[in-house]
Amino acid sequence: MAQESSSEEAGFRQVDPTPQSGSGQSLQVALNPAAAKVLRRTALVTVVLPFLGMLMAVSLLWQRWVYPIDLAVLAVMYALSIIGIGVGFHRLVTHRAFETYPPIKAVLCILGSMAAEGPVLFWASIHRRHHAASDREGDPHSPHLHGATFLEAMRGAWHAHVGWMFVSNTSQLGRTIPDLLQDRVLLRISRYYLVWAGLGILLPGVVEAMIVPSVGGFARGLLWGGFVRIFMVHHVSWSINSICHLFGTRPYSNSDHSTNNILMALLSFGEGWHNNHHAFPSSALHGLRWWQIDFSGYIIVLLRTVGLAWNVKVPTRTQQNSRYANQRPTV
Repeated sequence: MAQESSSEEAGFRQVDPTPQSGSGQSLQVALNPAAAKVLRRTALVTVVLPFLGMLMAVSLLWQRWVYPIDLAVLAVMYALSIIGIGVGFHRLVTHRAFETYPPIKAVLCILGSMAAEGPVLFWASIHRRHHAASDREGDPHSPHLHGATFLEAMRGAWHAHVGWMFVSNTSQLGRTIPDLLQDRVLLRISRYYLVWAGLGILLPGVVEAMIVPSVGGFARGLLWGGFVRIFMVHHVSWSINSICHLFGTRPYSNSDHSTNNILMALLSFGEGWHNNHHAFPSSALHGLRWWQIDFSGYIIVLLRTVGLAWNVKVPTRTQQNSRYANQRPTV
């Protein structure tokens, strides 16, 4: 990727040099009261249950009632969920940064659904709204629209992290994702979202019960690979909305407050290179420098190498340099 020609020779496509933009105002359509109430209740359950599971896990950890198999199941399920969100929901579906075969798309989106962050079509719609009006009116989860005082800034951070899910102003799918509504694979996966989310809780319990045949093994699998894993994945994902618009570096001169945050990049398998992503939304790679670790990007490159992905979009070095600002870290 050192020169424009090298990207083509390596089998990558150049990204669209113009980042996604638009008016978030035109994308907002209020829900009817009944649908809004259902979404708020679903959001409440999604937030509260994993939190209670995390409290139970901390209690067990304090009492040393935790086994290596519990942590192994947690780690595997965490990795699969993060890959499903980052590679599947985000880069493949929302930004169409690469193409792959329908079965692989289905697997990635089912893994993403197991993260319990909502159906893939809803997730993509919200994220496209975020890019269309990033840190401006119409952005569903910006931390910068609530005032300048300390308390207002804290309120903004809370809204960006989790509070936005309880606001009943979701976007109209027909306006934000008309292309995705034509995809039968995505429609089916979205329709059975609760099945996949439930499977994400039951599967680790079944796996651990097969390794440690007992009711206790099944229960620990549910706890660590299910609820604790969902809690961790949620807060890592939500931190991209909050932390990565508040703390970090801004090498690219975007019109928003997106930042690169190395800690969040490591925890999210590359999503934390958020300033890079906002500079080049359709790029399959978020880590644009050799030292910027991007596990999700490596998976896409691996898929391309073995012939399972194509039209992988990556900005050329010329495109990167044209937007590079080398600004100081911001908070």
